[in-house]
Amino acid sequence: MAHAQLLISYGQAFVAPERRQHRSSMSVRLPEAPLLKVKGGCAVISDSISRNTMAKQAGDLSVRGFLADYYSTPEHWDTKTSATRVLRALNSWCYSQSQHVKEGGFVSSLSAMVFLGREGHLFHMGDTLVFRLRGAEFEQLTRDHVTDVGGYRYPSRALGMDGSVDIDYTHLALKQGDLFVFTTQAVRGTLMPSDYVRLIRQDASDLDAACERLASEAKQRAQERGYGGDQFCFQLLRIDELPEEETDHPGMLYGDLPIPPELAPGERLDGLEVQAVLSRNAQSRVYRVRDVHSDRVMVMKAPSPELSLRNAYLEHFLLQQWVVERVNSPFVVKVMEPSRPRRYLYYLMQNVEGETLRQWAERHPQASLVQRLDIANQLGKAVQALHHRDIIHQQVMPDNVLIDQHGKVVLADFSACHMREVDGHRHSGELLRQIGFNEHTAPEYALGDSVGRRSDQYSLASTVYWLLTGELPYTLTPNKLRCHTDLEELSYRSARTTNPEITPALDEALRRALDPQRPLRFRRMSEFLHALRIPLGRMPQREEPRTESRRFWQGVAGILLLLLVLSWLLR
Repeated sequence: MAHAQLLISYGQAFVAPERRQHRSSMSVRLPEAPLLKVKGGCAVISDSISRNTMAKQAGDLSVRGFLADYYSTPEHWDTKTSATRVLRALNSWCYSQSQHVKEGGFVSSLSAMVFLGREGHLFHMGDTLVFRLRGAEFEQLTRDHVTDVGGYRYPSRALGMDGSVDIDYTHLALKQGDLFVFTTQAVRGTLMPSDYVRLIRQDASDLDAACERLASEAKQRAQERGYGGDQFCFQLLRIDELPEEETDHPGMLYGDLPIPPELAPGERLDGLEVQAVLSRNAQSRVYRVRDVHSDRVMVMKAPSPELSLRNAYLEHFLLQQWVVERVNSPFVVKVMEPSRPRRYLYYLMQNVEGETLRQWAERHPQASLVQRLDIANQLGKAVQALHHRDIIHQQVMPDNVLIDQHGKVVLADFSACHMREVDGHRHSGELLRQIGFNEHTAPEYALGDSVGRRSDQYSLASTVYWLLTGELPYTLTPNKLRCHTDLEELSYRSARTTNPEITPALDEALRRALDPQRPLRFRRMSEFLHALRIPLGRMPQREEPRTESRRFWQGVAGILLLLLVLSWLLR
């Protein structure tokens, strides 16, 4: 017998603003049955302060961003993991964007509730309000995080207010008939709990009408008390039907999927035929596979079979796919969706027909400086695309870079990638320590110091230095450092000693990006990439005018000499 599924009704109402745009935003998403069973339904409300010139943009962006990213998280993540990661990434993005805005910012309070199976998961920041009406009991589920400044109440712990954010999480059991009210801080001082119960129960069959009654009454009460009543919004959700009890959680945790066994060419897994084994190491297996139904050729990455009990790595393995899905760049490999449900733990990527950067350099020893700088710039754009999504790659090196038949660069390995936090990133360094350092790893990893975007800048610069010279910038590789005093042994070797074509300005840019002290490198990746692009734009143009100028003056000199000879002959 088919199990009943979760059924939810909802209604909404805004009080139209008379003098200014709304500063609040709300939305409900109830996906189709397969996704509803795995990810659930979701209701979100956000609100910004009236003095924020970007209030409407902040509210709209936070709601749209949460809904889009939550439903794109891996199916294997539980609700709390998915929503928390999405909110932290969204908070980091909003905070970074606010640094470039002169007035206002992408700051808003936000409450999001996920209805999954027979449970509700509430995530809250700031001073938006969520209530539950169960029978005659009316209860506030959120806490008001506000600060009083000069007689005004401002939300604290709001989305985008700081680089890191504390998120209130509440887990609750659902009952059929439960009603949830989402509204904003503006309603404070207007409606009493008895008003909510009376206005909703007046006719609970039409939730839009119930929201209209709430908004109208709140506006009237506000005007009677002498303050503006043009910023009220209400969202009502009712649990109409709950699914039957299930022994298995609808969202598959990573432990629910077994790690694939060791595979050989010709063997099949989930309709994917192995064509070749591309890589085997202590952490993972990489295969080139063909989908026997669609005939698509892809790359499959799976954890190493001996890691079956190392859950910390498995959790990070699932993060890799989500990280790559968030990045949209022609220089970053794309994740491919399987054509059928997965029965094992792996993910699929596009198959890039090409070779690694190391193989390319070995086959093209006579490649020009311009060719090599073009590759360096493409690789820089790939790393920059990750940084725009607050992702640290941590393993930029020649073996993780592919070049296709047309010379296009694709960054293809994400074993050590990490979502950028603002707490010093020490835990991300521990992940790389577990995977293993390489000769292009920044010194701070080996020394256990804080790491970040400038650590990727070092690895990129080290890879570019190697690409231009065939050498490494230091006699002692940074990954072999044991203590901070060893930094004194890192003496930069000028790239011009190996490759005289490198300009002094480019050599200085490499030296700065490769500084052993992380704070002394370029503040932004764009500054380093600009230095790499200058030789591409100037070198050819600089020599052509010089050649043409030389030919012009040689012609002038020849004519003058001819005139001089003729003047002597005509005497």
